[in-house]
Amino acid sequence: MRLFWKLFCCMVAMTALACSISGFLLIDGQFRAGLTAQADVAVTEHLILRRMLLREMQFSHGLSQEDIARLADEAAASLGHSEDSFRLSSETDAALAGDALPAESRLTGALSQDQLGWEVLRDGDRMYLHAASPVTTEDGIVYLDTWREAGDLLAARQAQYHAFFYLLLGLILASALAAATVSAWITRPLGRLSEAARQMAAGELSRRVEVRGSDEIGQLSQDFNQMAQQLEQHVGELTDTARRQEEFLHAFAHETKTPLTSIIGYAELMLSRPAQPQLVQESAACIFREGRRLEGLSRKLMDLFVLEKSNLSLRRTQMLPFLERVADVLRPALEEAGIVLAVQAAPGAAEIEPDLMESVCLNLLDNARKALDAGGRILLEGTQAEGGYCIHVTDNGRGIAPEDLNRITEPFYMADKSRSRAQGGAGLGLTVCQKIVELHGGTLHFASTLGQGTRVSVFLKGGERS
Repeated sequence: MRLFWKLFCCMVAMTALACSISGFLLIDGQFRAGLTAQADVAVTEHLILRRMLLREMQFSHGLSQEDIARLADEAAASLGHSEDSFRLSSETDAALAGDALPAESRLTGALSQDQLGWEVLRDGDRMYLHAASPVTTEDGIVYLDTWREAGDLLAARQAQYHAFFYLLLGLILASALAAATVSAWITRPLGRLSEAARQMAAGELSRRVEVRGSDEIGQLSQDFNQMAQQLEQHVGELTDTARRQEEFLHAFAHETKTPLTSIIGYAELMLSRPAQPQLVQESAACIFREGRRLEGLSRKLMDLFVLEKSNLSLRRTQMLPFLERVADVLRPALEEAGIVLAVQAAPGAAEIEPDLMESVCLNLLDNARKALDAGGRILLEGTQAEGGYCIHVTDNGRGIAPEDLNRITEPFYMADKSRSRAQGGAGLGLTVCQKIVELHGGTLHFASTLGQGTRVSVFLKGGERS
């Protein structure tokens, strides 16, 4: 059953139940109040007749039960305006005077001396208020019974029940209309949520619902929108990851296919023309060059795999001698290429893994070298920063286009593919650098202007002055 019908039926049922119970209690209360009032009148009439009978008996002595019956008839006749009927009976329930009881009663047998009681007698659809009391005579005890019809109370109650029935029908119809309105008002936001969920399931992840109010349904709408936002973000991240993985596989296949094709081609050329020493030497050189390229590619991939599984052991290292040592490694090759390398490092220390951080610096310096021609300049800096130490590598080379800056750390991505491959690059160096810096808890930042150069900054946490 839908929530709308559950709310509708519950509200109508509760309204009908509450009105029925309250109406029954009200009518029944009125009936009992009227019954009590008429019972008081019946008891009063009975006491008047009893006192008149007792007063007549006080002035007469040696009265038999027949005489008392005659006095009772005279007393009842003197109350001609009374609506009550009476009966005088002996202890054996033999009638002495008056009329017969309209229904069987056990009240007289349960009364003790000088005790008065009343009860309701029913004869079919008729109801009577019966009052009784014992009267002591010289011949024993006789019982005086009076009763009056109270059928008007039953008729009034029946009329009230009849009127209340139609009133209850009207209340149920009104409550049904109100319940339908309230149920529709409550379930309408849930319907919007359900529609939005179906649209999201169909792929429309940007779907949101309008938040109205701050009640539970409003909170549910806010939670739904937050969930949808997180889902859209996660799906976007997964899509982007899948795209990157696909690009990685395509790039990997391309990067391995090119040197392998060259190796196979030159090997076939060597086999087909073994008598040409110069051709064999040139082919061997090409095979050697492409083999080194494959070796570098496999080494970079292995570095990435190891870094994913690694758990670094950092130690405090003085950064000035560290950076000077790194510069000394590449300085001869740079000078041979006509490139000037300068070091400007402030004293300080940082928590690093020296071998991995040296690999980062060498990769950054090598990338700067590839961006320069003869006469270029590279500056390796080390500066203190708030809460850490920064390493900067700046060159005055060709620079990087803005659209490439956000992708240069992706595996196999190369801003200048032809130049990078000619210089033995595979597009994995910056990916390895990014991973190493992340393992150190640091950040890698690139700033570049086309035609003016590039500045790469590595921020390392935990730096302090020596």
